[in-house]
Amino acid sequence: MAFIDSLSVMLLVTGFSAVILALFVYLSARGKKDMSMLIVPGFIFGVFDLVSGFIMSFTWPLPGAYNMLFGDPILVLGLLLIAGSYMIYKKMDVRVLSIFAFFFGIYLAMSAAGMANFNLETGSHFLASFGFYVAASLSALFSPVVYLNAKNSGKYAYYLLFILLVITAFAALFLGYTSIYEHLQSPP
Repeated sequence: MAFIDSLSVMLLVTGFSAVILALFVYLSARGKKDMSMLIVPGFIFGVFDLVSGFIMSFTWPLPGAYNMLFGDPILVLGLLLIAGSYMIYKKMDVRVLSIFAFFFGIYLAMSAAGMANFNLETGSHFLASFGFYVAASLSALFSPVVYLNAKNSGKYAYYLLFILLVITAFAALFLGYTSIYEHLQSPP
């Protein structure tokens, strides 16, 4: 059986997912109530994240630490995106998901620490990978700011979260695009 490395596309979709979350936070800060334009992309990318994260978590042929480092977080991101899309569709208050995102941020922070302490990522991509996990962790840990009032000082907290999500998106997209190039160089 041939080994198929889907990590590049998973990183790209993770970047796209972070862009959707950044748009949600930005629009919330601007006081926009209708987020229906985010339902379909959030759901589609959420399903991709859920399925690919599930497959990676349970069938990826790398050591278990990498399944936990890559697969599990993408699976959880997919669950949160699907739940958020459904809640927006049903006109429910999606802010409650920030509680779960906070606990997800703890997982990501532990992953970043483990990546550095156990040399799970070395070489030229360490800084980008570590930065990706740190930015994603801070985004998730800081996500409960969506409970703040978006007027006055609370609005700046939204913009800070937006910036963290944009950094997360850029790091994921950078890693995804560079891994495409590197994987194309590998022998068939």
